[in-house]
Amino acid sequence: MGLLTQVWAKAAPAKETTPSPPEAVILADAKPVQDVNKTAANPDTTPPATTPDKEPKEWGYDLYPERRGEAYKPRLSHILFGSEGKESIDRYKCEQNVYWCVKNGPLVKLMMGALRSSGCPMDLRRHISCEVCDPSVTGGYDPVLNQIVVCQNMAKNKSMVHGVLTHEMIHMFDYCNNDLDFRNVDHLACTEIRAANLAHCSFLSAMMQGDASPFNVKEAHQNCVKSKALASVLAVRNISHQAAVDAVERVFPKCYADLEPIGRRIRRNSTDQQKAFMEAPMYGYDVY
Repeated sequence: MGLLTQVWAKAAPAKETTPSPPEAVILADAKPVQDVNKTAANPDTTPPATTPDKEPKEWGYDLYPERRGEAYKPRLSHILFGSEGKESIDRYKCEQNVYWCVKNGPLVKLMMGALRSSGCPMDLRRHISCEVCDPSVTGGYDPVLNQIVVCQNMAKNKSMVHGVLTHEMIHMFDYCNNDLDFRNVDHLACTEIRAANLAHCSFLSAMMQGDASPFNVKEAHQNCVKSKALASVLAVRNISHQAAVDAVERVFPKCYADLEPIGRRIRRNSTDQQKAFMEAPMYGYDVY
């Protein structure tokens, strides 16, 4: 519980009679357009801000229904075709994959050691949750509860779970070590750039995204990182495409150069993951 204590200590309320989540992680509504349409259709309706049951939702929570306290209800048509109705089995398999990654995944072990050395140790039962998510995402980081979500319906093998955990642990590491404010689009863009830079992009992935060709090999990795970060920002913030692009470009030089705590950009089908894990103690991270 050391991580949870530190996260809430960052913005502890002045009075015990008015508890609230940490100010730095009260995030914007992902889809405010829905409320605007309802108001336009019913001009006499009280605005959502003054109605308790119509307060804006937390940032990104529409992608993770169980984060809203709703029990997932599979659809009958999907049950008949076998695509839904096995949530308990999927959760068990997801938790097995998470445990395997924690014990055997080089980058996951490195990130857990880096968090522990930064004063934010992880408890698997507290800080990682397998849940049913929107099909557009494979995982997420809930800064309000300081918890990583692994989408059991999308990340169904060890490789995908390892990628999700590494990506989201980078967000957790940034929040642990910096005054990260997810309401600030520049902060959000920076942590997404770092996660894409350290955990996802390689020349092969850049080719698959269409960001690389024989004519721009030098910029392939940077273009991949920008594309991945841009998509992540747009997925969770209701801002224009140009505003998201501007935010990514503003912070890109500094955030792209920040390789903590992995220390290197990982190439696919290489020994970079193992090398990064072995080098971690040289930078003060307790990974053993």
